[in-house]
Amino acid sequence: MKRRNGTTIRLNREPEKAVLVGVILPTTTIEDPPLAELAGLADAAGVNVVGQVTQRRLAPDAATFIGRGKLEDVKKLVRSLRADLVIFDNDLSPAQGRNIEREVGARVLDRTQLILDIFARRAQTYEAQLAVELAQLEYTLPRLKRMWTHLERQTKGGVGLRGPGEKQLEMDRRLIAHRIHELRSELEVIHRRRQREVIARKQFKTVSLVGYTNAGKSTLMNSLTHADVYVEDALFATLDTRTRRWQLPGWGPVLLSDTVGFIRDLPHHLIASFKATLEEARQADLLLHVADGSNPAVLQQISAAYRVLEEIGIEGKDTILVINKIDRIADRRRVDALLDRYPQALPISAQTGEGLAQLTQMVSELLARKFIEVDVETTVDNARVAVFVKTHGEVFSQRYHHENRLTIRCRLPEEYLPRIERLGASVRRTRHNGSGQEQNPAPEIEQSRIELEPTGVIPGEDHT
Repeated sequence: MKRRNGTTIRLNREPEKAVLVGVILPTTTIEDPPLAELAGLADAAGVNVVGQVTQRRLAPDAATFIGRGKLEDVKKLVRSLRADLVIFDNDLSPAQGRNIEREVGARVLDRTQLILDIFARRAQTYEAQLAVELAQLEYTLPRLKRMWTHLERQTKGGVGLRGPGEKQLEMDRRLIAHRIHELRSELEVIHRRRQREVIARKQFKTVSLVGYTNAGKSTLMNSLTHADVYVEDALFATLDTRTRRWQLPGWGPVLLSDTVGFIRDLPHHLIASFKATLEEARQADLLLHVADGSNPAVLQQISAAYRVLEEIGIEGKDTILVINKIDRIADRRRVDALLDRYPQALPISAQTGEGLAQLTQMVSELLARKFIEVDVETTVDNARVAVFVKTHGEVFSQRYHHENRLTIRCRLPEEYLPRIERLGASVRRTRHNGSGQEQNPAPEIEQSRIELEPTGVIPGEDHT
């Protein structure tokens, strides 16, 4: 981009050409075709893939990760195709990256660098941009020496550019370390604020969409909530959490959140950087794990998503596995095979609407089993009960009675009932008693004093 007379002129640069390299180890997920996901990541980064090289090894080479013979093949391919980049489907150490660059004569990226580049391109909000910057700097810090080496080779050591030296290198390390500290502090403030916002919305039950990248989570959110969330058939189209109101028949409004997609071998520091963004999923009452049933690697993607959920500490939460994009599966035996593997899963198409009615019913039934509607009766001056119920439950009404008594009709998790009773309140089920018969509500003296949120407005969000 150049400026001339105050006018911005965009220069159309040719996409960089890349050779993809994958070392298949005994623990590597086998793809069909090979390097398919890496090619998708490269495309998302605006790179033109011109060649591929794969090698099976029992262990990576300590110096160059790939074997010496294959490295020579990569070198020849780079020269013949005039490639600008070599992208590995593995994570390289700083020394390995430096050694490979020296051998092939082209810039080398590993899988993590490529993912970070995509995240940097797609980060829209201030929070996401901070998280990406933190992840990039944490990745860059141990690799500074290699980056300076690459810069020196580019400038060819011209006058005034002959090696910045160790002093400059150490200065850069200190500057980056200081910036990392600033970013962590700022993101921690955002994380605490996000926690408060989530807690403030506890009067609504929350459902969070999680799953592998490009599984169709945003399309599903649009179909369920009739929202207009940005959708693109690309990896990591969504980096920022979005929350919309979802009206469940027979239940009422819940909040549905769309989160950043997962991917296999997602860098640990990237997960940590997006801790605040993933807070919605961590605090959700229910997870919808969305998987792309049309993807040949769907089983590996489901497993990878479960591993990420475990890593961020939200494994074991009530979850519905949703097999999406069944409209793209020509052979229905594939759907049957997936259901044999995951009998509790629900096949749907967010695009055509197939299966969405069953999904809505399943969510309503699961929430109904988890939360019960009760009348909590206490004295007007027992503030601890009122605060507990409003913090942990969904309040429908408050009724004031003679003799300084208060009845709060609410819905909350059944396991909280003993705690409420220990605070000095009595609890009575309103929908059904033990025999399944309807109970009579408490006599109403005064109309509800609870002011409900306006339709379509989500508590905790900025609507200015």
